[in-house]
Amino acid sequence: MKNSLAHHTLKSTLAFLVLILFSFGVQAQQKPGIIEGTCQEITTGLPLKNVKLSLKDANGKTIQAVSDSLGFYSFAKVLPGIYAMEANYPGYAKQTFTKLNVTAGQKIIQNINFSAPVVTAPVDQLISTGEVSKDYSNSGSKIESKRNSGVYGYTSIAQDVDHNTEAYNAINENGYKNVTTNPLSTFSVDVDAASYSNARRFIVGGSKPPVDAVRVEEFINYFDYDYPDPADEHPFSITTEIGNCPWNQNNKLVHIGLQAERLKTKDLPTNNLVFLLDVSGSMNAENKLPLLKKSFQLLIEELRPEDRVAIVVYAGAAGVVLESTATTKENKIKILESLDGLNAGGSTAGGQGIQLAYKVAEQYFVQGGNNRVILATDGDFNVGMSSDGEMQRLIEDKRNSGIFLTCLGFGMGNYKDSKLEVLADKGNGNYAYIDNLLEAKKVLVTEIGGTLLTLAKDVKIQVEFNPMVVESYRLVGYENRLLNEEDFNDDKKDAGEIGAGHSVTALYEIVLKGAGTAPTVDDLRYQQPQHGESALSNEMLTVKFRYKKPDGDTSILIEKNLENKLADWKLLSNDFKFSAAVAAWGMLLRDSEYKGTATYDLILDWAKEGKGDDKNGYRAEFIRLVELTKLM
Repeated sequence: MKNSLAHHTLKSTLAFLVLILFSFGVQAQQKPGIIEGTCQEITTGLPLKNVKLSLKDANGKTIQAVSDSLGFYSFAKVLPGIYAMEANYPGYAKQTFTKLNVTAGQKIIQNINFSAPVVTAPVDQLISTGEVSKDYSNSGSKIESKRNSGVYGYTSIAQDVDHNTEAYNAINENGYKNVTTNPLSTFSVDVDAASYSNARRFIVGGSKPPVDAVRVEEFINYFDYDYPDPADEHPFSITTEIGNCPWNQNNKLVHIGLQAERLKTKDLPTNNLVFLLDVSGSMNAENKLPLLKKSFQLLIEELRPEDRVAIVVYAGAAGVVLESTATTKENKIKILESLDGLNAGGSTAGGQGIQLAYKVAEQYFVQGGNNRVILATDGDFNVGMSSDGEMQRLIEDKRNSGIFLTCLGFGMGNYKDSKLEVLADKGNGNYAYIDNLLEAKKVLVTEIGGTLLTLAKDVKIQVEFNPMVVESYRLVGYENRLLNEEDFNDDKKDAGEIGAGHSVTALYEIVLKGAGTAPTVDDLRYQQPQHGESALSNEMLTVKFRYKKPDGDTSILIEKNLENKLADWKLLSNDFKFSAAVAAWGMLLRDSEYKGTATYDLILDWAKEGKGDDKNGYRAEFIRLVELTKLM
C-alpha cells in the first residue's frame, strides 16, 4: 500500500513537471517580438516625424504606430506570425512591406525611406458644408463662401490639375563677349533662391526640372559662404578670387562675393508684417495650404512682442482675417488660431489681395521699421488683374511706399514661377520656393534677417575688363538680371535688394589675351579703341557696386580692382570650389553648350573638396542631389 502511494505520488509529480515544461514551451513560442526602425527622406537623409504606420496580421487585425521627432517608430509585443506593414507620409508615395516574419522574441529592424512625392488624386468637385458669408474686413471687403466656391469656415477638396500648367520665363544663356567691343558687364544682384528648391522638388520626385526652371545664379546663391563681415561704413564686404575654370582648363574663373552684415533676430528693427495668403481652391493640396500654415507657424514663434502681424487672404475676393496684432505671448495663440482656421476653395483674385495687403501695411506703417508684405501662393491668379504685365505694373506702383515684398511659392502642377519672379523683382522683394518644412525653417527662421530686413536696395554690379589681359568673358547666370551699361549710374533704374546676412556670388568665365578666339566684329571705320594707362598694369578687372540705403534715393559707389594673380586649385577657397560645382551642375541640368568637360562625377569631386564646415548641412544635401541626378 505504501509503495503504491509512493508510486502514485511520483507519477503525479512527473505529470506536474511535464505540464510546467509544456507551459514554458507554449510561453516561449508565444513570446512577442518587436518591429522597429527609422523613417527618413532618402534625398536629404533627414528624419520624418508623424509618419503613420499600420501592421496587419494574417487574420486582418491591425495595430497602429506613429514616428517621433527623430523618425523612430516601434511595434512592441508583436506575436509570432507573418505581417504586412504600410507607412504613409503626406506628399510621398506609400511604402509597403509584406511577409514580415516575426519569430518568438525576435527584433526586426525595418528602416523606411521615402523618396518620390505624389500629387493627391483628382476629384470632380469641391465639397462644402453649405452657404456661408463672413466679413473679415473693417473696410467692408467680404469673402463669399458659397457652394463649390468657398474660402473659409468649411471643408473643401480642391480639384487637382490633370495636366501640367507650370510657367517659367525663358532664359537665353549668356555667351562670350569681346572685351574690346564690350568692356563692361552690368547686372542687378539676385538673392532669390527659389530656383534651387524648386529644382530639388523635381529631382526628389524622380525627374529633371524644365530647362527654364534652372537659374544658375539662384542655385549658387542658395548657399551660405564664408565671406568676411563688412569692416567699414558700407553694409557689405567684397571678396574676389581667380583660378582655373574646372570645366574648361583653357579658361579662368573669376569669383566675386558680397556679404551683407549679419544681424541677430533681437537686433532687427520692429516688424510690421502682413501675411497675404492664397486660400483659393488650387491651394488645397498637402504641399500647399497645409504646408503654408506650418511654415508661418515657425515664423510667428520667432517674432517678438514689439512686432506686429496681420493676415489678409484672397480667393474669389480678398478680406482681412486678422487685423494687425502685436505678437505678444498671449496674442500668438490668437494669431495661430486664425492661421489654423483657414481652408481652401474658390478662384484666385491675387491682384485684389495685393492691394488690400499693402493698404493694411500702410495703416500700421512703422517709421524706421521693417514694413513688409509676405505673399504665399502657387501664383495661379485667375480673377481680375492676373497677367504678368498687370501684376508688374501693380507692384511697381506699390514699391515706392516703403513697404517691401517677400514672395513664397508653394505647390506643383499649376505653379507660376514666372509671375512670382516678376513680383519679387519689381516689388523691392525676395523670392523663395517652399517644398518642405525644412526649407520653411531655412527661409523663415535660420535666414529670418535676410528674408525680412533689407539692408541695401537697388544694388547693381558693373565689371570693367582690361583688354590687355582679358580677351573675352561670360557671366554665369543672371540672364534675367542684365542691365544696360548706362543703367549703372541711373538711380531711377530698379535693381535687386540685399537682406541682413545675405551673400551674393557671381562667377565669370574668362579667356585670357592670346588664349583663345574672342567673338569679333569688323574693324570700325570712324573710331579706334584706346587703352588707358591702367590697361598696361597687371589689373585683370575693376568691379564696381552701387547701392542705396533702404530709405534712400541716391546711390553709393564702391570699387575694387582684381589683379591677374592665378591661384593653384589646391590653394583656392572652399567657397570657390563649391560655387563652381553648383554652377556646373546647373549647366548640366540645362544641357548648356558651355558645360565643357563637366560630369556628375567631377562635380561631386569639386563639391566634396569645397564642402567645408557646412554647419546647416545644405552642402551635404547638394551632394546627395547630384548623386540622385546622376542616377536619372
